[in-house]
Amino acid sequence: MRKIVLVVFVISIMIVIGFVTFLGVETQRENRNLSIGNVDFKNLKDGTYIGEYDGYAGPLKLRAKELQVTVSSGKVIEIQIIEQGQHAAVSEGSMDELINLVITLQSLDVDTITGATVTSKTYLRAVEDALLKAQKK
Repeated sequence: MRKIVLVVFVISIMIVIGFVTFLGVETQRENRNLSIGNVDFKNLKDGTYIGEYDGYAGPLKLRAKELQVTVSSGKVIEIQIIEQGQHAAVSEGSMDELINLVITLQSLDVDTITGATVTSKTYLRAVEDALLKAQKK
């Protein structure tokens, strides 16, 4: 009986280590592949736009984001978080700081949050998606 418990315990530990390793590799891959485009903030139509980022870790979609971006008088005036996905370990205050930088600077070229680089980029990518929909043709 002790052997069975020990085997189950060892297998469980191996599964946890494998999953954590998988997430680490996926995070590194996501960071390498996640670039933010250059959106023309001077060419925005007024309105409310939904921006999404689907996440990266396959069906887990750990960093999926959905944001609502409001443009008025050609400027981004509000960004609301609609959905944060399953991975919301970063404090809301940190992401509020990032969002406020985007609004203040009217740019996606902002510093990411220290210790949350990938998560910051996922928010910026969702904002980028919304602003691409807001571009005047």
